[in-house]
Amino acid sequence: MNAPLAELKQMAVVNTLRGCQLFAGLPPTDLGQIADICGAKSLAKGDYLFHEGDPAIGFYVVQQGAVNVHRVNAAGKEQVIHVFRASDSFAEVALASATGYPADARAIEPTQVLLVQKDGILALLRRQPELALRMLGSLSSHLRVLVGQLEDLTLKDVETRLANWLMKRCPHPPSDQPVKIELPMTKRALAAELGTVSETFSRTLAKLREQKLLTVKGKIITVLSPARLRTFLQQRLGQ
Repeated sequence: MNAPLAELKQMAVVNTLRGCQLFAGLPPTDLGQIADICGAKSLAKGDYLFHEGDPAIGFYVVQQGAVNVHRVNAAGKEQVIHVFRASDSFAEVALASATGYPADARAIEPTQVLLVQKDGILALLRRQPELALRMLGSLSSHLRVLVGQLEDLTLKDVETRLANWLMKRCPHPPSDQPVKIELPMTKRALAAELGTVSETFSRTLAKLREQKLLTVKGKIITVLSPARLRTFLQQRLGQ
């Protein structure tokens, strides 16, 4: 590989790392060291990055596309843990696990990820303990997301869960001004994240449309009045 091309690829990796919360604020020298232990991997839609129990060879940062991390229960039902997108890191916990990856990871669209290799990052952490503290902060952030999703899944029905999901994306809940929300994933993927199937999700959207709470056009859901949707959600929750 000629030097200019190698330098461009290195710069692209460094830029991806710089945009990742895990590495935000690190000086260029440190980012360059991390870039040196990264490898890129391309995935077609539907390709698996790893399966639960596979040996952990490192953790990942999404350069482009999206990765659905999920588990499959005893009944064969897939439960989405989270969908990771550009600049998100995931599977860091595998660095400290002797049992391999704790879930499955599958691309839900054409995707490229960086593999931060386990042996290399562990050696770097030994030399730079402050980076380990940053990683703990990132893991705490992931944990908050998972706790929030667990709370959502305990809500009594899909209507309530969807209303709650939409409310979290309305910047001004008391407002009567319509809010357009572009789905960052397919409706099938969002249905799975809400703990349901596509058919139930579609019926739920139809029910909320009939109540004049929203409209749907392609991947755009318009909340007609956040204030009315909030009242609906509070009634569903018995508040």
